[in-house]
Amino acid sequence: MVRGTSAGASIVVLLTSVSCGYTSEDIHLPKDKPTADQLAELWIEPEGARDLFWGVGGTRHAPPRDATYTEEKKDETGFSVSYDVTSPDGTEWSAKIGPEAQTEVVMSRILWGLGYHQPPVYYLPSWKVKLKNGEEKLESEARFRPKLKDLHRHNFWLWEDNKFLGTRQLNGLLVILLMLNSSDLKNDNNTIYKLDEPREGARHWFVVRDLGAALGQTGKLFPRRNWLIGFEQGGFIKSVKGDQIEFDYRGRHQELLKTITPADVRWASRRMRRLTDEQWRDAFRAANYTEEMTDRYLRKIREKIAQGLSLQAEASENEES
Repeated sequence: MVRGTSAGASIVVLLTSVSCGYTSEDIHLPKDKPTADQLAELWIEPEGARDLFWGVGGTRHAPPRDATYTEEKKDETGFSVSYDVTSPDGTEWSAKIGPEAQTEVVMSRILWGLGYHQPPVYYLPSWKVKLKNGEEKLESEARFRPKLKDLHRHNFWLWEDNKFLGTRQLNGLLVILLMLNSSDLKNDNNTIYKLDEPREGARHWFVVRDLGAALGQTGKLFPRRNWLIGFEQGGFIKSVKGDQIEFDYRGRHQELLKTITPADVRWASRRMRRLTDEQWRDAFRAANYTEEMTDRYLRKIREKIAQGLSLQAEASENEES
């Protein structure tokens, strides 16, 4: 199911989620599996090794580094301060500053590299902005996302009620987010984009967006994001009993974890293993991580991939390679 982006609808859904909480009984698998065309709205098999330095937008949509951006609006209500700004060529941008700038870029690169749709995002270590009062300011690091005219933010979709529930691809996405300690699995972070023309196999993209709360510790309220030591100290899988897995995860939507099987974990782990060392390093380099930090993150991520691959295969149904 999808929901409109009106403030009223968002508030109703979010308050219901917070006050009641969802349980495994609230997860109702769709009667029919999604068609291949529908599944392509969430994920497609990448053709070849994707460029994880520039990402889906390439150099064409990258923000100019030396420009002075004009402030249109500033939002200080969330964890990270964000701006809506315009560059001199008239392009509108969402710019998020602070520690989530790095994590959001590297997370987006990894998901896109694995076949999940993502909008273009970029990292700037610093940038100039002309404020509404006329003052020019040098701002700190930021994630820049262009507001493209052919990529329309349409609705948001629900983790607990969507046409992909129970599929290997959605469960695989959850596994990947768990491996990367992504905590902020909020429904209003999930976006449906409507495209003017089909791209990457679909006219609509179901996207997990706003991925900044990752690569640190997991938690529901105030997880420490982009924290290397916390990421190194965390685990992945605590125990396995048959098809039931206990994950070392303290974030949102615990009920979804009950739908994940060892086969889903192996599927996601195999795809993460397919990313080349160059791709992994490009993803972190795009977000301005040092080589030392990248090495340490990759060491831990590869430990988790190896743990996922080691799960014993059950005599089971057609497990995709």
